[in-house]
Amino acid sequence: MKKIKKQKQHYVDNQEFLAAIIKYKERVYNVAVKEIEGLADMDPDEQFQTLKSWKSKSKPRVGNYIGSCFLKIATHLSYRPNFINYMYKDDMVCDGIENCIQYIDNFNPAKSKNPFAYFTQIVYYAFLRRIAKEKRQLDIKDKILEKSGYDHVFTVDGEGGADYNQIKNRVEMNQKR
Repeated sequence: MKKIKKQKQHYVDNQEFLAAIIKYKERVYNVAVKEIEGLADMDPDEQFQTLKSWKSKSKPRVGNYIGSCFLKIATHLSYRPNFINYMYKDDMVCDGIENCIQYIDNFNPAKSKNPFAYFTQIVYYAFLRRIAKEKRQLDIKDKILEKSGYDHVFTVDGEGGADYNQIKNRVEMNQKR
């Protein structure tokens, strides 16, 4: 008897996600029609460009389902081998979600039916930007340590002399790499 392979369940259903984004964009359009004169008379490409740059306090918020999809995408991407061992992984996930919300208006359902891939790319590049930012901060910290001298930074209170020497040697070894 032949075994039937079970279909793998995805953590974000792309069709549901697309439907939710389309519904969100319809809500945005309905509010924008009341505020932007002549929006209904524009062709679809002009409407998209106008709504993409439209900022208003009455603009609808992103729904819970879309937000949970952003969270799932960012969280699962952080489990990839190239992102798993960073100490600031939570910051990376937060940056990814923030960028997804920031760029949701740039997604055009008329041109693409794959919001999962679009937002995964946004999160991926947000992760890379966070890693670069943290690396710059680490370089700044190392330069400050180097200029101020280790003796000024590492002061020993009491009987921590052996620990002090180990830390100092490790920092000096990292500087030589």
